[in-house]
Amino acid sequence: MDDNLDTIGGTLARAEERMRSGRHAAERLWPTGFSDLDAIIGGGLRSGGLALLAGPHGLGKTTFAVQICRNVVRTGRPVLYFSYEHEADDISQKLLAMEAGELDATGRSRLTTIREAFEGDDVGSIEQRLDAIPSAVQALSNVRAYAELMFVHRSTGSRTDLAAIRAHIDRVRALTGSVPLVVVDYLQKVLVPGGPADENERSTTVVEGLKDLAIDIAAPVLAIVAAEKEALQSGTRMRMHHLRGSSALAYEADVVLVLNNKVDIVARHHLMYDLGNTERFREWAILGIEKNRFGRDGIELEYKKRFDQGRFEPEGRTVTEQLIDDRVFLE
Repeated sequence: MDDNLDTIGGTLARAEERMRSGRHAAERLWPTGFSDLDAIIGGGLRSGGLALLAGPHGLGKTTFAVQICRNVVRTGRPVLYFSYEHEADDISQKLLAMEAGELDATGRSRLTTIREAFEGDDVGSIEQRLDAIPSAVQALSNVRAYAELMFVHRSTGSRTDLAAIRAHIDRVRALTGSVPLVVVDYLQKVLVPGGPADENERSTTVVEGLKDLAIDIAAPVLAIVAAEKEALQSGTRMRMHHLRGSSALAYEADVVLVLNNKVDIVARHHLMYDLGNTERFREWAILGIEKNRFGRDGIELEYKKRFDQGRFEPEGRTVTEQLIDDRVFLE
């Protein structure tokens, strides 16, 4: 029978076989490691699903995505990260800072010091360079434990198209024996050879291609997306309709996640009657689940930013304050 043509009877028979063997959930779900988020989106990213992650510049979209990747490879599954913005060295240093930050109770392990250790003129091994940074040597050991499962492709908008993405996925599958979680950072940079000049049409081509790819490889695809300019203004809450490109972005995606600075989108009275809230709220990012085919949406979670350590605190919580879409004043 053609691979694209099946009967419901055949589908049910295969599903029962997976359930009897205990493989059903393990194969289909890829937990992000952010337990509150996983509980809402049905246990994690889903094989064959396309998830989009948006947010203002500098709010940690790459950090959030890399943290998900780290959590996935820790479980023994491969990840392929298409980076149109960052070198592999940047991502490896972020992983080291993330691991060290979780190990170091003093808070003195920082991304900046790890970068300085890598970029310094001293001659010596990585361990020797990291030795003065609390928990950094143990962090390096932790990263090396999963490093061969974390693949980074330095992508460019002039060469890396959907065909190249598919070819590298096949290569990783051949190397590891497993299909990887695919991360694209970011969607609007994917090359469309001979494509239209109009960005909306190009984004439609890319998002439809990524959705088809997720289904074909039976693994999740997570793509970071850019936003329209009006959503980048201070005091404006970024929402799903602010994604830069066509409406196909929201239509094709199975899950849409949007990050915002908490201090920018809480209602004014939370700031007026407790002035200390302003500084406290600056430490938190709000993750809105704007779309979710697999469960509830319209949910807001908040995560503490630890960007000095290249990470978010993984334990989130539901937002209790009133949120707004636009602030008409600046603090």
